[in-house]
Amino acid sequence: MTEEARQHVLDINDEQLRRLIHEHLKVFAKFTSENCPVCAALAPPFDKFVDAPGNVGILFVRLNSDENPVAKKMMDQKVAPFFVSYCQGRLLECDALTEETQVVAQLERLRAFMPITG
Repeated sequence: MTEEARQHVLDINDEQLRRLIHEHLKVFAKFTSENCPVCAALAPPFDKFVDAPGNVGILFVRLNSDENPVAKKMMDQKVAPFFVSYCQGRLLECDALTEETQVVAQLERLRAFMPITG
């Protein structure tokens, strides 16, 4: 895949997230925090999900919860990293995950989710 064709994880803010979950059919978001060793450990796998053939059509985004009030509020009772799946602007699943296998499982459920048509 050429560098121009490569997808990238988008670093966004709260306002952009609200807009993007309605503009894209499926969105997979990672909420991170500064000085979070688990966030750093899961960064390379999260970045590689973007280019996996099965993930075509899913928008991958990352928000720093330290800089975004809505993200910070979502994470009030959770620890980073916090992963959220959206389809057709609706939240499907959210959880604090610490293992790559857990993230892959949540991503697989998002891929398998059949959106409402009609």
